[in-house]
Amino acid sequence: MSTAGRLLGPMRVPFLALTLACVLLGAAVGWRTGDAFAWPLALAALVTALAAHVSVNAFNEYLDFRSGLDATTERTPFSGGSGVLPADPAAAPVALTTAVAALVVTIVGGLWLIAERGMLLLPPGLVGVALVLGYTTWITRRPWACLVAPGLGFGPVMVVGTAIAVSGQYDRAAGAAALVPFFLVNALLLLNQFPDVEPDRAIGRRHLPITIGRAAAARVYTALVALAYVSLVGGVVARALPATALAGLATVPLAISAARTALARPDDIAALVPAMGKNVIVSLATPVLVAAGLLLG
Repeated sequence: MSTAGRLLGPMRVPFLALTLACVLLGAAVGWRTGDAFAWPLALAALVTALAAHVSVNAFNEYLDFRSGLDATTERTPFSGGSGVLPADPAAAPVALTTAVAALVVTIVGGLWLIAERGMLLLPPGLVGVALVLGYTTWITRRPWACLVAPGLGFGPVMVVGTAIAVSGQYDRAAGAAALVPFFLVNALLLLNQFPDVEPDRAIGRRHLPITIGRAAAARVYTALVALAYVSLVGGVVARALPATALAGLATVPLAISAARTALARPDDIAALVPAMGKNVIVSLATPVLVAAGLLLG
């Protein structure tokens, strides 16, 4: 395998688009609520968030390979890892080095942002580092922690952290906006766990599709997606967000389609793959549309 493949595969580069969407949403909140938009700090927040996402991905790739999970998982376009390490075991040290180096960038970037903007950024920074370090080894073995951890990282940590970084202050709009990716990303990772129930169970993981079954987990997934849109409407009703943020509701039909499939055929992985694709689009497009509404409103 090429050097680029060894390096980029464990990063799961296509999935980094989710970080771009969430940072954009946080930047839009900061642009709207702050007195002045700090472009250098916005860029630093983006680099820090991308590094954190790369680190958790690379740690996950390395640890899943070492545990033997990759040897028993049937990959889909949205689950099961990149497949780089099973195809090229010699790339495992590269993945580990990538994970550690990206974590260092995350910590250094976070400390610089704290130095520039103050201690308001310390709580989201500490939570973000804890999620990176604990996700594969600890969080995935605790069902409810596993359910909320992804959304916590991409919602309150990234969105609120970016908003504070670019504006220098916390505004309730940041908290309201962060609820959208909080629920959607939790739903995204939950549905992506459906294909891996048997191999994940074999290595000791305990996420909801394992502990309560796919059918019940599909109902939780549907509730999470619904809560994302309810929180968006609630943010507008509470006047924390402008009415133009309701542009995020444009993804509702796609979300309904994915939820219907998950509810009707939770054990049919082949049928779920298209729903997983729709779920990815919803998770990416909705924060971007809300951000556009904030910028234009």
